[in-house]
Amino acid sequence: MSTVTDRTLSKGAKVPQQRGGGGGEDEAAPAKSKKKLVVVAAAVVVLLGAAAAWFFLMGPGAGGEETAEGEAEAAAEEEHAEPEPGEVLALEPVTVNLADGHYLQIGIALQAALEEGGGHGAELDGSKALDIVIADLTGKEMAELQDPAKRAEVKAHLVEEVAHAYHDHVYDIYFTTFVMQ
Repeated sequence: MSTVTDRTLSKGAKVPQQRGGGGGEDEAAPAKSKKKLVVVAAAVVVLLGAAAAWFFLMGPGAGGEETAEGEAEAAAEEEHAEPEPGEVLALEPVTVNLADGHYLQIGIALQAALEEGGGHGAELDGSKALDIVIADLTGKEMAELQDPAKRAEVKAHLVEEVAHAYHDHVYDIYFTTFVMQ
């Protein structure tokens, strides 16, 4: 569609001129297409920026392997982390024959390890622990058990064996009775 405008000549006669035709149309079309091109380019830049942000902040580029390794290390630390003490189960004292006709009356208490999440752990049955104590202390020299340093070594060994027997559900053991004759 063309629109007609009036143009004044030098003698005052008006000559109709078409607007939008010929060269004028060529000037308006590039201006509109440049605007569209700028809008499309801006939209593409925004989308690429959003995609890059997602990739580096939340997607696979967010440290994927490093994060997985860090999580694996944290899980391994939790498994090997020192358990927290839980409930204590006191066992009846038992009498053990020592060397040279002496005997030891020993009572122990087992302290359960708290389970992950704060649970009380497995219900402990003291029979395994008493069996280990009897097996380890029978035949020991009375002089060896009188020395505090040696007694501490014996206790550390007992703690290790009892914890292993209870699949690390035992945090510690305590001597509640320790009488030698």
